[in-house]
Amino acid sequence: MIIEESTGNVYDDIHSNDADEMLIKAKLAAKIGEVIKHRRLTQVKVSELTGLPQPKVSALLKGQFRGISESKMLECLARLGRDVRIVVGPARPRSKPGHVQLEVS
Repeated sequence: MIIEESTGNVYDDIHSNDADEMLIKAKLAAKIGEVIKHRRLTQVKVSELTGLPQPKVSALLKGQFRGISESKMLECLARLGRDVRIVVGPARPRSKPGHVQLEVS
């Protein structure tokens, strides 16, 4: 049996073309789920607060978030009472692309 070490991003490990985006969405979905659980909200109430249809809320909580943009997920967190900050860092050398990183607390 061959065991491979993970990159830390399961989507990268399975060679997904949009691995970085999917990891960010997974983290956002987990945080949304955490807020919902902490506030003891029903999916219907979450739908009312966020504007997402209840079936989309259900799918998101099951990890099925391909049809929901990162922007919409950030908006959902704000509507659920969380502060969202986006910070653009200093310039990098032209030869090195920047990266997107998500920190949740």
